Amino acid sequence: MSRWDGIDEFTAVAEQASFSGASKRLGLSTSAVSREIARLEDRLQTRLLHRTTRRVELTDAGREFLARCRRLIDERDEALAAIQPDDHAPRGLLRMTCSVSYGERFIAPAVNAFARQYPELRIDLDLDNRLRDMVGEGYDLAIRFGHLTDSRLMARKLASRTLILCASPDYLERRGAPRDLSEIASHDTLTGSSPQWRFTEGGRE
Repeated sequence: MSRWDGIDEFTAVAEQASFSGASKRLGLSTSAVSREIARLEDRLQTRLLHRTTRRVELTDAGREFLARCRRLIDERDEALAAIQPDDHAPRGLLRMTCSVSYGERFIAPAVNAFARQYPELRIDLDLDNRLRDMVGEGYDLAIRFGHLTDSRLMARKLASRTLILCASPDYLERRGAPRDLSEIASHDTLTGSSPQWRFTEGGRE
């Protein structure tokens, strides 16, 4: 049971001066409104309303409680409206990270256009090739090449790329060209930032 239970019902009955009027305003049955207020009075150990067959009146405690309830409801509704604006436009801070070359060429222009469209949104774009701990470092979004290895995250594929294994003519003259994948491990390689190389051979990865 929430400590808010009964407050909206009590305020509606007090302002409408009737249970039927409050039930119409809240979209609840009269019995449901009556039940919530009875539970509220039981929790408070205080009578808030005088009920007669023709009218509902506030007790002294009820009048004092109504003034406080109105302030609570107004502040609650303002708080909800502040984070759920009518236009649903993005607001606040979006922290994202992307590799340097891809970010400069593709992501930064898209982010600039997005920021112009939503001027109340602040975007912090960190261009860095290092793998980041998104959760630990407080990032909302990371754009990276490769496969997702952190089970705490969700991924969506944006695009694909093809990597080509190549060597200089001078190197191949000195070391020879590998005839199959098993020979690559014995060659000198520049691995870059990727911890794994993935090959497709005969349609199989």
